[in-house]
Amino acid sequence: MGCFSASFLLDDSTIEGFAMIGAGIGVGIVGLGGMGHLHARSISELGADVVAGADLVEAQRQRFATEFGAATYETHEGLVEDDAVDAVIVTTPNRFHEPITVDALEAGCHVLVEKPLAHTLESAERVARAAARADGICMVGFHNRHAASMAMFSEHHARGRFGDLTHVEANYVRRRGVPGPGSWFTDPELAGGGALLDIGVHALDLALFALDFPEITEVSGVTRTTFGTTEEYADPDGFGDNWDAESETYEVDDSVSAFIRCAGGETISLEAAWATNREESMDFRVRGTDAGAQFEIGDTSLDILETGTVGGDHYADVALTGDSSLTGYTAQDEQFLAAVAAGTPPETNTVEEALTVQRVIEAIYRSSETGRATQLTEPELEAEQRARLN
Repeated sequence: MGCFSASFLLDDSTIEGFAMIGAGIGVGIVGLGGMGHLHARSISELGADVVAGADLVEAQRQRFATEFGAATYETHEGLVEDDAVDAVIVTTPNRFHEPITVDALEAGCHVLVEKPLAHTLESAERVARAAARADGICMVGFHNRHAASMAMFSEHHARGRFGDLTHVEANYVRRRGVPGPGSWFTDPELAGGGALLDIGVHALDLALFALDFPEITEVSGVTRTTFGTTEEYADPDGFGDNWDAESETYEVDDSVSAFIRCAGGETISLEAAWATNREESMDFRVRGTDAGAQFEIGDTSLDILETGTVGGDHYADVALTGDSSLTGYTAQDEQFLAAVAAGTPPETNTVEEALTVQRVIEAIYRSSETGRATQLTEPELEAEQRARLN
């Protein structure tokens, strides 16, 4: 039986500037596409051992075994039973997050599961139940929290530089960037949704994180399926390869506009799209009573917008540039490995936070279906969550 409980010593040695925080930790990757390889390279740089990989596609398994010298399995069941595996990273289509994560946690593994937590709210709640009773830790892959831009914002926010935060404008908009009809991204049975669950979830999580996950009272939104069902769809960058709208599956949203109200008066406006007739944007803007901030999601730069009166009324804008060598993925994986090594629950990217994000996503879809705002008060959330998780 694999994934037994174990304790690890934190190693202060470094390699290429990164702390060897993962020394002695054996990691298995489930889902050996691009994201799986990204995580495997990241944790290798941090000193962890990539000991196993699982994927249904033989060619992916062979490629992974060649690059990392890891044992490979066709399904995740064999991987979590591998005694060399201490922790599991899940990078599969959304529908399979639940069974893999639950099996890994029940086997005693620590788990980092990519966003979103699951393809539906009900599935996400089952993951949360499993995580609550598991001995291992469980984190959710919202890597943009750890990018240099957000890290700098969080530090200045903690020091009170912005005053009280009042509003967040969160954008993750592609002009043309539908993954392609027939891929799992456009299949509601596999993905659970479209642009909102794929890229909008990044902007939504970051907005809630910036506001310290406030109590949410009301959610309104509109989702649209505009471009993916037409043969006239122009794709200048070839983002959706082999486009065939008539013969392939496309039953998900390709854009969303949403507005979120919080109990303390904070608000969030969200724009996310795979395709829309406007310039692309990953702008993230935060308004505070003392100062504001703006940056691009996942970037290394942060602009702080202030005013002053010394020497005359003036604007005081400051441009900060962070360390570009440390990506959000690497910083996130480092925190995961540190939590595994210490055997303590993570302080960020928690299942509870991811479940809140999933509830807001569900409320946006519900609002779009009904044409009305969805009331989502905290007491109702707590009662509903307790009922579903118990």
